[in-house]
Amino acid sequence: MRTPSSRNLAGVEMRYPPNFLDEIRARISVSSVVGRKVALKRAGREFKGLSPFKVEKTPSFTVNDQKGFYHCFATGEHGDIFTFLMKAEGLSFPEAVEQLAEQAGVPMPKVSARDEAREDARERLLKLVEMSAAFFQNALTSGAGTEARRYIEKRGLSRPTVATFRLGYAPNSKSALREHLAQAGFTVEEMISSGMLIGGDDIPVAYDRFRNRLMFPIQDLRGRTIAFGGRALDPDAPAKYLNSPETPLFHKGHNLFNAHRARGPAHDKSRIIAVEGYMDVIALAEAGFDETVAPLGTALTDDQLKLLWRMAEEPVLCFDGDAAGQKAAFRAVETALPLLKPGQSIRFAFLPGGLDPDDLIRQKGPEAFLEEISRTRALFDVLWERETKGHDISTPEQRAALEARLNALVGKIEDTNVRAHYEREMRETLWAMNRTVVRQIARGEGPRRSPAGGMRRNNTAPDWRLRERARLGQMPPRGGSAPRPVSASPELAMRAELAPPREALMLKTLLNHPWLIDEHAEEIAQITFASDAMGKLRDGILAVQAVQNELDTAGLRSQLSVTGLDRVVNLVERSVTHRSDRFAEPDAPQAEVEDGWRHALALHERQVGLQKSLEAAVQAYHRDGSEDALARICEIQGLLARASEEALSAD
Repeated sequence: MRTPSSRNLAGVEMRYPPNFLDEIRARISVSSVVGRKVALKRAGREFKGLSPFKVEKTPSFTVNDQKGFYHCFATGEHGDIFTFLMKAEGLSFPEAVEQLAEQAGVPMPKVSARDEAREDARERLLKLVEMSAAFFQNALTSGAGTEARRYIEKRGLSRPTVATFRLGYAPNSKSALREHLAQAGFTVEEMISSGMLIGGDDIPVAYDRFRNRLMFPIQDLRGRTIAFGGRALDPDAPAKYLNSPETPLFHKGHNLFNAHRARGPAHDKSRIIAVEGYMDVIALAEAGFDETVAPLGTALTDDQLKLLWRMAEEPVLCFDGDAAGQKAAFRAVETALPLLKPGQSIRFAFLPGGLDPDDLIRQKGPEAFLEEISRTRALFDVLWERETKGHDISTPEQRAALEARLNALVGKIEDTNVRAHYEREMRETLWAMNRTVVRQIARGEGPRRSPAGGMRRNNTAPDWRLRERARLGQMPPRGGSAPRPVSASPELAMRAELAPPREALMLKTLLNHPWLIDEHAEEIAQITFASDAMGKLRDGILAVQAVQNELDTAGLRSQLSVTGLDRVVNLVERSVTHRSDRFAEPDAPQAEVEDGWRHALALHERQVGLQKSLEAAVQAYHRDGSEDALARICEIQGLLARASEEALSAD
């Protein structure tokens, strides 16, 4: 029995349309709301922290973004983002909704008699569509559904699978469904609004949209049927697949086929697989891959990607290995780039021989599909394939054009941290490519071009990249079925490394302007470097300065070469890839060098100091769990984020 407070909560919640509340839940993760009050740490597929409802020393509070709730084992408190704000901040339900709606960027609905009437109309449409699903299911078992049953048997689907996915048959009639719904009291206008009938001013009599088709019900995340996909059984039908149109219940770009069933298995396996078709989803689910979904006849949208990320951090997008699958993958790359966040990306699986997942499982079994999705490709590598396939890169100008295209795409990544890592990966990859191409040209071989055909498979990077990294000791050469350990020498490891840009910039400034060493030796000695190589070079520079005053650039570099640090000097030159910081160049005026050096040192020390302060604040929070310590952590994290943005713009 409900308590009075729960009855009140339910009553208040009914003031808002369910789709409005669902939209807020879809846009805001539970961890982002709870994380403002609780210091959360990832623990497998969940987050853990100390209970905000009880003083405790051992974390008993969990947050599950995939399932959309929090649970406190110490107190039994359980709920979603709205409940948490009500419990933790003492807000009323309307206040919690208003605050979260503003955060999510969802306009508040105006509660009025008209809105209530609209919600009542929506409930009637849900009942209408559900009745249509039952009608199609019954038709599948009738004499008229014989052809549809034969098709299902041909595809090898079992009866339990057919029942689970509620497959049905739309009779080859323009009025069968209309008459059935009319007997249940639904109007023609409601049937048209739900998408079940086609009607309009130029159509005297509205008629059934789906005719002589195998029917696939489409559900929302709550498991309610909201639309249909229909496969034509007539080979001469103008459209092989036909989906419901946009309706008050159904928006193609906001939903995924089978999402409500896949959500639980995806959470359990930490994996979600997106394929291209309804039959692929059903065949994979029957083969044990319950964590499979599909877009609804459109290219993957922003909202569908966000829905996938609610189920797993790196969804696997599975495409046929033909040209169409390749194009779909390339479109997905561009859709995903602006939305990437730390730990949140996508991976790609390309099936062999133009097979789709259903074909592959029927021909070779579930193990073959599992093998394919176990060797997925990273988003960066598919991005690289997209921009290099079919392009000549034999001249510096062509490689500069490639770099410009990559810069434009990577620049779309909104998260500054992820964008910085992509920029570094791009620089490293371009450097390795240039090295390989130049060597090939010198040997008279000509540069390797990406093939004009299908995607390269079974690699996590293009061929030349694998070879170059193998040569540098970063990864084994191709050929073996499993990677073998590579024992790289320190020299090879040094050549493969890139130093942090600001640290390399500071050392380059000292190398080109040794007079700074005499004036700032004490400051230089106290710099904390993240890169061991940069620290060793700093120590070497100070050691040379200690025995030889008034060094010039040539003399300093010569002495460093004698001590074996020339490799680190080369690393510095390689890590500073742009010329925007004029003060580091040999011909920069002394005053500009002095100002630039002091600014770079101040930015570096600020970031190092903030990092140390953050570590101390975290230790303090773990020690006493106070609100002040938590507030200090949040404050320092904000300062670090701003410092990183300033560093990127300065660099």
